[in-house]
Amino acid sequence: MEERSRPVQLFHYLQDPHLVARFQSACGVREVSRTGGGSPATSSGEADRTHPGDKRDYRRHDGSENLASGDEEAQSFRNRFGDSNFIGNKGDGSGGPPQNGSVVSAGGDGVGPLHNGGGLAGSSPARRSVPGGKEGEEGSRPAGSSTLKPLRRNSLTGDGGQEFLINNRFLFYLFTFGTELGNELFYTVFFPFIMWNMDAFVSRRLIMVWVWVMYLGQCTKDVIGWSRPASPPVVKVEMFYNSEYSMPSTHAMSATAIPFSLFFMTYGRWEYPFLLGFSLALCWCLVVCVSRIYMGMHSVLDVIAGVLYSALILLFFLPALDLIDDFNLSCRYSPFIIVFFHLGLGLFSFTLDTWSTSRGDTAQILGTGAGVALASHVNRLLGLMPDPAPEQLPLALPALSAALVGVCALRLLLGVLVLLATRALMKAVTIPAVCRVFGVPSADVRKARQHMEVELPYRYIVYGTMGFNVLFLVPLLFRHLRLL
Repeated sequence: MEERSRPVQLFHYLQDPHLVARFQSACGVREVSRTGGGSPATSSGEADRTHPGDKRDYRRHDGSENLASGDEEAQSFRNRFGDSNFIGNKGDGSGGPPQNGSVVSAGGDGVGPLHNGGGLAGSSPARRSVPGGKEGEEGSRPAGSSTLKPLRRNSLTGDGGQEFLINNRFLFYLFTFGTELGNELFYTVFFPFIMWNMDAFVSRRLIMVWVWVMYLGQCTKDVIGWSRPASPPVVKVEMFYNSEYSMPSTHAMSATAIPFSLFFMTYGRWEYPFLLGFSLALCWCLVVCVSRIYMGMHSVLDVIAGVLYSALILLFFLPALDLIDDFNLSCRYSPFIIVFFHLGLGLFSFTLDTWSTSRGDTAQILGTGAGVALASHVNRLLGLMPDPAPEQLPLALPALSAALVGVCALRLLLGVLVLLATRALMKAVTIPAVCRVFGVPSADVRKARQHMEVELPYRYIVYGTMGFNVLFLVPLLFRHLRLL
């Protein structure tokens, strides 16, 4: 019986938000202590928000029970790992959090993005224990520490989060960089750079992998419906995605899929040492995965599940890449199938849950994939950007020179400017047009986009156009300017 319960105990241990909080404390992140009753986070109902000895109750947004476990088994396992400070977090059992990724307390008060500074069980509003620090006054801070707030506001609520202290700036900047490796800005630069300066063949296939991994990850999040780690005890270093669901970590999924797929596709096609390519892929994956725990966005279990889920998808998808790519390039009906297939996937994903920013991200990813696939077909018809012949392989890395760096930088700068202009223009045209077609008021864009009939076509059209321009319009511009 005990042997059979060990996996369950490990499961609960890895999902425990206190494990995340201890890791943050070890990395020099701690909450700013507060005095008095001036903070909204320290209201009279603070003591009701966490309860020692409560059973852990992970619930979906609709209030249905997703996972429930008693204290006894989990506590015994945590004690083996030296975790004597476990405090159970309990949902309200009446319908779940107000937003997708927020956590609701037993008293019905949010302790998610809008209540980031709630007190820990057993502490008073005026005086709280701080992970890795001292109890007491706000001024008792270690020398050399910096007081910061999350870089970006919550994408759904606009909440800016609570202040926190950073004692290790190197780790803060390292993991901030790591988490940005999974955000939109990075992909807006990374995929075009590979496409325009290195290998369009690899880039378009890498985008196909990214689309499927992210789509399945986002849909799985909506189906499972688990909230982000509770705060407190977790310090929310990032707030932007705090209202989305948690399991699995799509940052961990993309950080597994992208670097290792890139290594899989380029080794043997390009000449470079195996150990160098594998080491870079592993470092990329690790820094992104660990950054999600550091930022307080995911439990250890979320990250591990994301890595394993992504590896499972790659196991089935990578062998099918040749077949899918050949279909996109050569089938006469592929443009219609590409457009409507990706649109159908978007419609399906929008039925899985109420509106959230993750739905828009899903439509954005699908639109990008459809645009790139459509541009690949058009390039093949027009004889543009042909793939290297098999006898030209393996390709040798060019010698690094000032001229090469200058040309690559100029391509990237001009190309990204075209993409940003495309997005701004299409956004300005698409949102009012779609709102007019479906009779949705467009005065408040944030509210208008919460309608599926606005959000899906807006994101799909805007990012589909950007994806098409990445592989078709921008290379044509480079050809005209003699930059290719």
